[in-house]
Amino acid sequence: MDRNVRTTDDVLALLDGLFAPEADRWTAGGASWWDDFYADRSKPVPFFADKPDENLDAYLRQGRIAPGRALELGCGPGRNALHLASLGFDVDAVDLSPAALAWARERAEKAGAGSIRFHLGDAFALTATGAPLAGPYDLIYDSGCFHHLPPHRRISYLALLERCLAPGGHFALTCFAAGEGGMGSELPDAELYLTGGLHGGLAYTDDELRHVFSGLTGAMETAEIELRRMNDEAPESPLFGEPFLWTALFRRAPGQG
Repeated sequence: MDRNVRTTDDVLALLDGLFAPEADRWTAGGASWWDDFYADRSKPVPFFADKPDENLDAYLRQGRIAPGRALELGCGPGRNALHLASLGFDVDAVDLSPAALAWARERAEKAGAGSIRFHLGDAFALTATGAPLAGPYDLIYDSGCFHHLPPHRRISYLALLERCLAPGGHFALTCFAAGEGGMGSELPDAELYLTGGLHGGLAYTDDELRHVFSGLTGAMETAEIELRRMNDEAPESPLFGEPFLWTALFRRAPGQG
């Protein structure tokens, strides 16, 4: 007998276990997969290049977000964290992979960006109430982390935003886009549990992203600032951009929290 489900966390852990171990990209148990992914730095992976997302660069140049305290989720080799730090942000950056963070720290040292704090571990645990990264943050940025979460972990993700995003703060992300020219699995949520996998990451429509992040989400009210496909940046561009991704910027209502 095993009747130990009593809390929301128990339910989430139970649902985590419905996925095959090799599907795990979101818990500390997925760190080895990401370490293998980052082991060969010469692979022709577009986001291995040391350049920031074009949408993040645009938000900053256009004055849509201003320097403050920033948290990056799934920072990988640190390209966006370095860009934020270079423009005056106080940056905490989180990743599951020791290999990714080793690369990020090397880049930061080379760039003289020693003020960035890189944290190894599960973002949900590191940002829990009373944990070191509980916020509040003026900006929470996610470039490719959200689409590796199973459906039930959207609950955890929204709770993280509610805990950690300052009133009037901004949340921005890039994620796989569904439809023509997109990338990622378009299987319905329920089918993912039947197959036991995430099939490389989940694709979203623009309306699905609005449903998750815009308006009233739990006790947090957010407004959409921009939602569009990422620009297609040429290899020689100083910016990263791939049109199979959405880019989105939301703002938490002032006076909340």
